[in-house]
Amino acid sequence: MTVNPEPASIEGIAIARQPLLDARGEVHGYELLFRETARHTSCTGPSTLASAMVVDAALLSVGLDTLTAGRRAFFNVTQEMLLDGTVTLLPREASVLELLENISADTQTIEACRALHASGYALALDDFVPGPQNEALLPFVKFVKIDLLATPPARLGHIVRFLRGRGVTVVAEKVETKEAYETAKAAGCTLFQGYYFCRPETVAAREIPPNYVAHMQLVAALNRPNVSAMHVEDLLKQDPRLSLRILRCVNSAAFATRREIQSIREAVVLMGLNQIRRWAAVWLLTSMNGGPRELASMAVLRARLCESLGAKLGGSDQAGELFLLGLASLLDVMLQRPMPMAIAELPLGPEIRAALLGEDNAARRVLDAVKHYERGDWEPAWTAAERASLDISDLADAYQDALRWAKQFGAAAGEN
Repeated sequence: MTVNPEPASIEGIAIARQPLLDARGEVHGYELLFRETARHTSCTGPSTLASAMVVDAALLSVGLDTLTAGRRAFFNVTQEMLLDGTVTLLPREASVLELLENISADTQTIEACRALHASGYALALDDFVPGPQNEALLPFVKFVKIDLLATPPARLGHIVRFLRGRGVTVVAEKVETKEAYETAKAAGCTLFQGYYFCRPETVAAREIPPNYVAHMQLVAALNRPNVSAMHVEDLLKQDPRLSLRILRCVNSAAFATRREIQSIREAVVLMGLNQIRRWAAVWLLTSMNGGPRELASMAVLRARLCESLGAKLGGSDQAGELFLLGLASLLDVMLQRPMPMAIAELPLGPEIRAALLGEDNAARRVLDAVKHYERGDWEPAWTAAERASLDISDLADAYQDALRWAKQFGAAAGEN
């Protein structure tokens, strides 16, 4: 089981998200993950108060579209929220009400589910185990989640066939390896939740895309001290696609220019080298075209998150280095190459390169904290944050900022 008009994290809550992917690797939706307080590392379970805070955050503070990039949001709901009508605050079309495994299928609960189903809400059952309690709710649910770690492989196919016969979509959760994904897919599951897609496969390495070299040259130049705008302009002009992307970016709504920019030099001056440095790194990533598109989304989110934490720890220089750290942290998966090979040509400093190769240093501690946080592994995230001289609330603030930034810039990068 399981992921602010102006920055200010939601008081007392840490929130993250976990994707649900279909068999093509496309994101169907995100489950919202939370803890009741950003400073507490344990809780007895998702309470009504914490669930209500997530509802408030999704609708008012962060924005549901920012949290889910326009996909469906899976909300954990308690029995109290189900019965008192709190769940009806959520928009029908964009929400899935995930009934936790400890909800009792009594008469009131069944009637509440019947009413929500009739009014157009999609419901999900979490951690499904065959039995009278769970099966009494099946007529009203659209999704059923099966915990792969708790379900014997010999029974998985039988359970999935039973559920699909009832017309529900079966979600395999805690899918952490490619083998587990293949098993769940063969059994008939149609959605998959877990981070199996973030692990390199033992297959032939993917070809390095031809535009990778042009992006690499630009990224390398932008990371040299005292690089001139004229030199950047010359590099951009060598690749028509890069030139076009720069012009599209600077003429996009994100920059709100009052006149059309038509020359590369104008665009470089207006955007500034720091902005171009970020965009070039993002374009380098999106040129990989390896694996599910969610990989690129995660890497962009990590990059911004690492950058924000770097600024807090050491200022703008460290922020820029940590941006590249987050961005490059999934290149081994995208290229299906060992990390040493994947980053061999990247213009990285020695500490960032060592961190990507798994060495324990200040940069690696930040990356570990980020990786645990994005998965909703709150206790390890807290421990890693402490080792990186961060507070868990720093991660919460930076994550919400990264979601907003990724929505504003990352989506535009994909369009360009």
